[in-house]
Amino acid sequence: MGITVMLLVISLKAQQTVGTPEQIEQFLKTTTYVVLESNPMLMYNSVIKETVEKHWTLTKFEFVTFSTEEFEKARMDPNKSFLIMNKEIFEKDKTKAKYNYLCVQLGGDYEFVRQMPDIASVPIAYDDVDEEFYIHKLGALCRFLQNHILLTQAHPEITNGKKAISYYYKNLTGDIKDKVLYLTKEDLSKQVDSEAKIKAIYPHKFKIVTREELQTAIDSHDENVVFVHKVGPEGSKRKARCFKTIVGAADAKLYYFSWHMIDDKNTEGMLAKDFKKLAKAKKKA
Repeated sequence: MGITVMLLVISLKAQQTVGTPEQIEQFLKTTTYVVLESNPMLMYNSVIKETVEKHWTLTKFEFVTFSTEEFEKARMDPNKSFLIMNKEIFEKDKTKAKYNYLCVQLGGDYEFVRQMPDIASVPIAYDDVDEEFYIHKLGALCRFLQNHILLTQAHPEITNGKKAISYYYKNLTGDIKDKVLYLTKEDLSKQVDSEAKIKAIYPHKFKIVTREELQTAIDSHDENVVFVHKVGPEGSKRKARCFKTIVGAADAKLYYFSWHMIDDKNTEGMLAKDFKKLAKAKKKA
């Protein structure tokens, strides 16, 4: 499965992203090659290096650059795995949106990268969105990928995407009243674009923070913080979905998921109804 569907987005890809018990066992014995983008000017390259060094614990890791001879040789080796950014577009999605996924794949004798087994993946952004909108969240997303791999190892009954999605839906934590909800300004729709508007419908603790403050909470594994991971077009005028997931800064668990089609009334970001649902949420047994 893809990690969660962050959750609908992943459901489009779900048939590809559940590792078999044999693949998970194989992965845990590999060295993971963190694949850097070919463009050396991208901030992603430096940030993902720092992120993996802080947050990757499941396997040994090294770094390699995409499309180099070193990468092409390495990806043929079944003793290697890869943390890689892939672009995905789905035929059944009428919006024809293209997404960037952060994926964990296994090496082996495959002609193309897209044929390599994908054992975990998480959507990080629409393809044409600037990296500044997501690189500060990569630490939590890397931990989320590792959590997913360990989950599928512990629950071999999760044999396909639908079962994985069902598991995540049933186990959303829901109640965040004892947490501080971190929101960046781009996480908020026009309906709730100020502290006053949020306080009128959401009685629990929240804070509108900078990206730097959010990254600090993630890097320090702040147990008191949950945050919004939004996947949206970031101001684009085209027809698109907006996905909103709330993730724990410390545990990288899922607390909430929702999505909506963007229009003049329901603009990009958290809507009033999202905060109302969170206000009423009760912790699952």
